[in-house]
Amino acid sequence: MEKKKIIIKAVKDHYGQIASKDDPCDCGTSCCGSGDDLDAETIAKQVGYSDEELANVPEANLGLGCGNPTALGEIREGEVVVDLGSGAGIDCFLASKKVGSGGKVIGIDMTPEMLARATETAERYNITNVEFRKGFIDAMPVDDNSVDVIISNCVINLAPDKNAVFKDAYRILKTGGRLYISDIVLTEELAQEHKENYELYVGCVAGAVLLDDYLGLVKDAGFTIRSTDYNKEISRQQYNGMPVTSLKLVAIKQ
Repeated sequence: MEKKKIIIKAVKDHYGQIASKDDPCDCGTSCCGSGDDLDAETIAKQVGYSDEELANVPEANLGLGCGNPTALGEIREGEVVVDLGSGAGIDCFLASKKVGSGGKVIGIDMTPEMLARATETAERYNITNVEFRKGFIDAMPVDDNSVDVIISNCVINLAPDKNAVFKDAYRILKTGGRLYISDIVLTEELAQEHKENYELYVGCVAGAVLLDDYLGLVKDAGFTIRSTDYNKEISRQQYNGMPVTSLKLVAIKQ
C-alpha cells in the first residue's frame, strides 16, 4: 500500500475511534496531543474557545483543535461557510449561529463515525443550516466559486498533499472569499524517526511542515495572506515540548 493510502487509513481509523468514545481523550497521548491528563474542555479553552462557545453545543467539543478559526475574522449573516475536516462539528455549529437562517455551513470530513456523530448532534439541537458531507479536503464535494468563507481547525497538517488542499480551497471560494485557519506547523525540522512515527502523525506532529513552507503553499495556491499569529504555548501545554506552534492564518482569494 502506498504511503498516502497508509496515512489516510491511519488518520481515518484513529479519528473514527475517537468519535466512537464517550470520553474522546481516553485514547492515549496522540488523541489530544498531550501526555498530560487534560480533558476536552480544558484543551478547548487553552486554544481560544470561550465558556459561552463551549456551552453552545458541548457534545461537539472533542478537544481536538489547536485554535478557534471562527474567531479569526468576521463571518457574516447569509454567508456560505465550509469547514475542512469538520469532525464532531463544533466549528460548524459556531459558524451556523453567525450565518443565521439565510446562510449555510457545510462540514467536510472523511471519517464516517465523525460524520454520524456531527449529524446526530445537529438533529438533536434542530440546527437546520448545517450539512455534513463525506469527502476529502483535497477534492471537496463543493461547487466552484460557491463559498464565502473556509474554516479549518488542526486538520490540514494531517493531509498528505497540502498543496492540493489549498488549491481546492481556492477553487471553491468566491473572489474575495476568506480563509480562516488554525493549524499546527513546525518551528524546526523533526528527526527522521519522528517523521516516520504514525502515532505522531495522527497526533498532528509528523505530518506538519515548517512555518515558511506552509505559508508558501498558501501563496502558491493563489491566496493573499492578510494576517498571521501564533500560539507558542501549545507546544508545552499539549505536545510535550515538540517543536510545533499553532498558526492562526487569515488569507483572501483576490
